[in-house]
Amino acid sequence: MAKVLITGTAGFIGFHLAKKLLERGDEVVGLDSINDYYDIRVKYGRLLETGIDSEEIEYNKLIQSSTFKSYRFIQCQLEDAENLNRLFEVEKFDKVINLAAQAGVRYSLENPKAYIDSNIVGFVNILEACRHNKVKHLSYASSSSVYGLNETRPFSTSHNVDHPISLYAASKKSNELMAHTYSHLFGLPTTGLRFFTVYGPWGRPDMALFLFTKAILDGKPIQVFNNGEMSRDFTYVDDIVEGITRVNDNPPKGNESWSGSQPDPGSSKAPYKIYNIGNNSPVKLMDFVTTIEKVLGKEAEKQFMPMQPGDVSATYADVQDLIDDLDYKPATSLEFGVGKFIEWYRKFYNK
Repeated sequence: MAKVLITGTAGFIGFHLAKKLLERGDEVVGLDSINDYYDIRVKYGRLLETGIDSEEIEYNKLIQSSTFKSYRFIQCQLEDAENLNRLFEVEKFDKVINLAAQAGVRYSLENPKAYIDSNIVGFVNILEACRHNKVKHLSYASSSSVYGLNETRPFSTSHNVDHPISLYAASKKSNELMAHTYSHLFGLPTTGLRFFTVYGPWGRPDMALFLFTKAILDGKPIQVFNNGEMSRDFTYVDDIVEGITRVNDNPPKGNESWSGSQPDPGSSKAPYKIYNIGNNSPVKLMDFVTTIEKVLGKEAEKQFMPMQPGDVSATYADVQDLIDDLDYKPATSLEFGVGKFIEWYRKFYNK
């Protein structure tokens, strides 16, 4: 049993991960700022599922879960270095999984400062807290968006990712660079996880599956960007969580064969590693829409739109490192995952 801090536990992936680690016997402290980037009822609903009552939440106050005796939650911002450091000093975490971030590619065009505060300032606060409190392993969320203008597919962690096309992507690439610095200078084991289009029950309301399902059930048109000429490596949330769990249990030790004359961007002589976690099976956007229509039993009215700034036309994860190192490959089918999401959506919204 390990004592783990998971940031972002009112969020989509953090909520599912906290449940998995708690169910296997880990002690977990969850942290989230609970901002209003999207429908806060979904965030409070996730917290309630893990025994955290919204009426008990006060800023910087640890709350005991009514469902899991080994789970506590605290509302805190990553930018709040003073309270974050105090939490680390008191709790003495074995491992940290940082999933808290300002998410969203398109929103980064509207509110860039939110990404600097949470994803840059907040992340260096996490690194500093891990460094000074002898944390044994920091795992953190990166994103497939770091691949930017890269057109070589499938996307590999050995590829250059120096051409992001959104501030969100740039902030995630910055996290990887900052983590390497701390791994190199201070011997802090860090693992970055590039997630590919995560979906499933309790998913984010700003993501395509949620938006499409809501619009179709409400009898409103869906917006299909780039005239439908897009594909995504949709990855079911349970597969993402399994990948994170395996990574968390296996801190990197450093790549002895790494060479500065032919540097591999995904590893280092330092205890540093980057993994893709994706389904390794891209789906065309129109096939994705068809799957949703089939599960709902209702056809969508479609509005075909141009490509949005910051978006890429296709994503496709090379997960060979995940297979080689951790004997794992995501494999949940789109039909199953979409069905599980819609089952949850109908229940949560009484649809």
